[in-house]
Amino acid sequence: MTKEFPVTNSTLSANKIGELLQHKYGLSENTECKLFRAAMNHVYMISDNNEKYVFRVYTFDWRTKIEIAEELRLLKHLKENKTNVSFPIADNLNEYIQELNAPEGKRFGVLFSFADGAKSARFTAETSFFIGQALAKVHKSAEKFALNRITYNNRTLLIDSVKRTREFFKKETDETKFIERLANYLQNEFDNIENEQIRFGAVHLDVWFDNMHFNDENKVTIFDFDFCGNGWLCLDISYFLFQLFITNLDENDYKVKAESFLKGYETISEISKNEKRILPIACLAIMTYYISMQCDRYDYWTNLFLNEDHLKRFVGNLKRWIAYNEIEIK
Repeated sequence: MTKEFPVTNSTLSANKIGELLQHKYGLSENTECKLFRAAMNHVYMISDNNEKYVFRVYTFDWRTKIEIAEELRLLKHLKENKTNVSFPIADNLNEYIQELNAPEGKRFGVLFSFADGAKSARFTAETSFFIGQALAKVHKSAEKFALNRITYNNRTLLIDSVKRTREFFKKETDETKFIERLANYLQNEFDNIENEQIRFGAVHLDVWFDNMHFNDENKVTIFDFDFCGNGWLCLDISYFLFQLFITNLDENDYKVKAESFLKGYETISEISKNEKRILPIACLAIMTYYISMQCDRYDYWTNLFLNEDHLKRFVGNLKRWIAYNEIEIK
């Protein structure tokens, strides 16, 4: 008898998912389900007459059921506080997490509301202002909200991350040495920060244009809290500024949009002097973490780009940001 060959990551049938959602959520016979993206998680777009939803299928062995439940608890809390986020939807039995028996093992799925509008990397300074307001409203509700998930600190962002990256890029290069030197510098800088002067709570950690929609009324809806955890709220601010920088190559355009974003944020919530002081360096820790995540999850999504050339481009962006902010890596 021939045994089935083991699978590490499968793509589940969109048609069958559509049937599952019809049964579990009482959607109509007109329901359509299409695979939108097969990346870190698999995302399916759902339409039922005039209603739209998003069904996320977490990759195998990526998030535990407890971690997912904590993400959903945060989103329900944010929704109750009237922040503009995509929120989870319960099925007919009031369950939020679906268990799916995939070839590689049990995977989890969650149905989310569709964020009104569309995404765009080329938004205006005015829209940047409203993004700042939207993020500040999230932070206002998320401050001091504790999650039973990862805490983003020196160990998780820097120490463990460098180890993962070095395990993948075994050959020592100028880029790997730079990341190690950067991580050491950041550890020393963060050790000298007085934590009680920095707002702490639940963070998104992936706030950029790809995870938000804008509509014609400048309503901004933030989604994809898959990387949420505990940390300084200014991590999100710094990360957005970095993403804004690398997607706006004209530094004058970046400066105008960055100032508008920060102005919008502070109409809702003040950014303290101590937080502003670490904005230029906080995103560097997040990017050190994210390159390690790309290495760690290589088998689970299309990572053909993950090679030494990609690492050079990645480090090049970090160095451009460091030069712009006149940071001296000692």
